[in-house]
Amino acid sequence: MFLEVKNLTKSFDDTRVLKGIDFTLEKGQVLSLIGSSGSGKTTLLRCINALETADGGSIYVDGNKIFDAELLNSKKKTQLKNKLNFGFVFQSFNLFPQYTALENVTLAPIQHIKDECKKNKRSKVYCKAMIAAAEEKAKELLEKVGLADKMDHYPCQLSGGQQQRVSIARALALNPDVLCFDEPTSALDPEITGEVLKIIKELAAEDMTMIIVTHEMNFAKDVSDKIIFMDNGVIAEEGTPEHIFGASENPRLHSFLSSFYGAHKV
Repeated sequence: MFLEVKNLTKSFDDTRVLKGIDFTLEKGQVLSLIGSSGSGKTTLLRCINALETADGGSIYVDGNKIFDAELLNSKKKTQLKNKLNFGFVFQSFNLFPQYTALENVTLAPIQHIKDECKKNKRSKVYCKAMIAAAEEKAKELLEKVGLADKMDHYPCQLSGGQQQRVSIARALALNPDVLCFDEPTSALDPEITGEVLKIIKELAAEDMTMIIVTHEMNFAKDVSDKIIFMDNGVIAEEGTPEHIFGASENPRLHSFLSSFYGAHKV
């Protein structure tokens, strides 16, 4: 298995949000997390991506342990490694308004290069070459998401869909092993949701390993290899789209899906 999450738990004060989450994902697969608001989907995603620190459990990527709650005394090392394995696309874009689209995409890679050069005492020639390569890659990524003509635009000059595509390019710039999306279309108008979903589908076709928190049920059914339905901090149902949307007998899942499909057959 490429990604293994074992017995992940998380509480906020006295509220248990994650109650022992276990799942696996093969390289190149797409996993969608669905469920009602408050079921723990986003908390799970943030714990996997080290934006929150899980209270218990462990995470492995390609056989390497990148997080273990029992090793929190050395969390700076393990958390940094974790962040380099996962890319995160926020639902509210989180772009820096004072930087152009290109600068938003290059900011983290260039800082990482500068830190690496300083730590290992690299030559100025080497560092300049690495920075130039990072800038070229950022341009390629912006072109990939359809923004070749918007590289010098600031976030305020971009539509919501364009800003989210910059966010996707930014997440890809660090070569993540797993790309995570937290409701990537929830802040978008319905008319421009399709342009972001199209990019995600293209990444799936390129075998990018992805975890997507989404309320777009038809999209989840279309793009996913595996779907997890979360309810009250646990995995209530897990399986292929065919199982989740057609064969499951879980009454809680049926109740959840009915809120999207009503009396229509799924």
